[in-house]
Amino acid sequence: MKIKLLFIIISFCIYSKAKAQDPVFTQYFLVPETLNPGFSGFMETTYTGIIHREQWPDLDLKIDTDYAFLNTWNENISSGYGISVLNQRENASKYNFTQINANYAYRVRINDDWYFRPALEVGFGLKSFAFQNLLLEDQINIRTGITNASSIDPLLRNDKITFFDASAGMVFNTDNMWIGLSMKHLNKPNISFSEDGNLPLNTFFSLSTGYEFLLANYIDVQFFPYATKMFVTSNYMQQGRYNRLDLGASILFEKMFFGATAVTNPAKNGLNSQLVTSVNLFTGLQYEHLRLGIAYDLNTSKMGKTGGVYELSLTYQFNLDRKCFGCPNYSGK
Repeated sequence: MKIKLLFIIISFCIYSKAKAQDPVFTQYFLVPETLNPGFSGFMETTYTGIIHREQWPDLDLKIDTDYAFLNTWNENISSGYGISVLNQRENASKYNFTQINANYAYRVRINDDWYFRPALEVGFGLKSFAFQNLLLEDQINIRTGITNASSIDPLLRNDKITFFDASAGMVFNTDNMWIGLSMKHLNKPNISFSEDGNLPLNTFFSLSTGYEFLLANYIDVQFFPYATKMFVTSNYMQQGRYNRLDLGASILFEKMFFGATAVTNPAKNGLNSQLVTSVNLFTGLQYEHLRLGIAYDLNTSKMGKTGGVYELSLTYQFNLDRKCFGCPNYSGK
């Protein structure tokens, strides 16, 4: 019975990872490259960083995700380009996913206020499971109680898959606002672990916005420095039958920011689903070229005690004279 239960759990992990959910970071608005290649070179300088996410540490199904990137800007050709590496690991089944991407974005000036940045991203992905750790039926001799070291199950001979991936995105922006649209896995790569299987990876769609403004333009800020800003953001995502809408706001001081994001499930997919699935708190500080961000997700669903989700991000901007349009005031200027 325990063997059957273990196999069901592992099979569920394989299915859920394969069919839908690309990793989504709580601090997506601080590292928008994770969502949209149109943000490549968006700072119009060389920019690099890493973000780490640890999900559900109190469960046996703990998931760790890391994303590292480097992009730069060439003013002569009005283009941004870079590379990124995404890695995701799950402790129960030893699932491991790694993808390396190259991205390119081109800046087009529409008028005095608006810019348009179309972009492409191509990558190479690798998925693997530790199938050798499974104990399958043909390995067990009921009569003698002896367990064989090997199995003839064909699944064990195909525990790794590789695939080519293609994505596209675009960003419209002014000095204090951006609207981004992206579609990942346009080619719907086959990610089946079965040799003759055909399991296309669902296209990931994202529509995100960000708007930054001086708080003094709307309310009396006698208790805050005049330069205090507000930043509001939203991000709608859909992949297969699953969708999600994040709504957030933060207050930006000279060297520090605080904020919160509400994560909602508009379609209420799944049993006993509810509209708000988590409330994500975040804070961060800037010291010269470095920016540190910390986030914690408070689970509001009925999953029970999960330990929440932790995130830590660290980025470095080489030229502080360049400004991230429509993003938090990283340089404190």
